[in-house]
Amino acid sequence: MAGSGINETPGFIAVETGDDNGLPLAIAWTLPDGRIKHTLIQPDDDWLENEMVSLGGYSLEELNSIGVSPLDVIRELENDHFSETLYTAGVSDDEAAISRIFDTYGLDPFVELAPAESLYRDLGPGDWARARGDLFSEMGLEPLRPEHEVEVMLYLHQRLVPGGEAHEATPFDGRLMEGDDLED
Repeated sequence: MAGSGINETPGFIAVETGDDNGLPLAIAWTLPDGRIKHTLIQPDDDWLENEMVSLGGYSLEELNSIGVSPLDVIRELENDHFSETLYTAGVSDDEAAISRIFDTYGLDPFVELAPAESLYRDLGPGDWARARGDLFSEMGLEPLRPEHEVEVMLYLHQRLVPGGEAHEATPFDGRLMEGDDLED
């Protein structure tokens, strides 16, 4: 299981949602080797029933042309993290977004989400959140972008776990599926 050994990279995940109703717009997660997989998500037609649905800073055309289907997100997540615990900075928001993706197909999520700060029992209350905020500033990244959120959690983990193996975070560009269908 990810995160069970001191030198293993835990699975980190983040989902970007629209303001009003938790519409999943983009998702990112770490791979066991420390790379980051990310993509935009094509909204399901049922998600768009409300005229006032918030697409964040994206257009519907952009999400449909660049994003992948929610089913492809599920398949990729299953290939990378089936029955694992993934760590997030915003459990309830990410949990709601993940549930919405799975509910679209009548499926139960096969991943469990836990707060990333729970990995670091020696930290005092609020220390992880402060360190995370400082790292966003230091790295010049945006907290609302899921690939940036995951990258910050990954680098913060490397700083907080003595003897942890440092991996370079290399975000995938484009779709989830590109270059990842090869069998090992």
